[in-house]
Amino acid sequence: MEKYSFLASVYRNTKLNELEAALDSWENQTVKPDQIVIVFDGELSTEVSEYLDKKKNNSLYTFVPLKQNVGLGKALAFGMEKCKNEIIARADTDDICVLDRCEKQLAYLANNPDCSIVGANIAEFIDSIDNVVGHRIVPENHKDIVSYMKKRCPFNHMAVMFRKSEIEKAGGYLHWYLNEDSYLWVRMYLAGCNFHNLQETLVYARVGHEMYARRGGYKYYVSEKELFKYMYKKNIISYKEYLIAKSIRFIVQVLMTNRVRQWFFKTFARS
Repeated sequence: MEKYSFLASVYRNTKLNELEAALDSWENQTVKPDQIVIVFDGELSTEVSEYLDKKKNNSLYTFVPLKQNVGLGKALAFGMEKCKNEIIARADTDDICVLDRCEKQLAYLANNPDCSIVGANIAEFIDSIDNVVGHRIVPENHKDIVSYMKKRCPFNHMAVMFRKSEIEKAGGYLHWYLNEDSYLWVRMYLAGCNFHNLQETLVYARVGHEMYARRGGYKYYVSEKELFKYMYKKNIISYKEYLIAKSIRFIVQVLMTNRVRQWFFKTFARS
């Protein structure tokens, strides 16, 4: 199968035990990665810095240290520049990949050369993958993914594999507060890219109460509202769809408490 790179970012809040579990799942894929690119998004904790320092002589790893924290979108842009392979698997450093994740995604891309990006479903867990608390199921084919994009993010970012040239065609990773992935998918659609999601759970994503806190607040609401306004201006959604989207997000992200928001997501946004 074609060689591929993993792309991820670490920052000061990265926890060592979670990072170790993530890297173990990448290194032990049934089809081994040719490269693991990790961006240091600003200063790291002492224990994470010391752990990664031990891997600096491992030819599998490429480290991209940044002096200041720039946010995920910009960090991934720096990291993608260092990816030497056309195929890139995105991953987060607190999640765990199923060991044949990349084999399955590589096979799909090989059999579908017109596909720009292939994602997958995720299982959300707390503390241990034996404690799964929900699943995020995303639509399978291009048409349904585009339709879903008009309401919600159509990919699980930590579970996508893409062709580097297709990301670059859409302008690459750019900053958009907590929505750099959704902004990228929209621009890929506008650039004529082809989408697919495998209907399998290929990543265990770590969640907790802080996840719902991150999905709340006025700043996050403004970020998503502006993203939907961007889609409206690009004629992806109608003005009515824009009004509905921003109204729902104002209720969920501004008016709801974290506890109510957690109930809402588990009830209406997860299986």
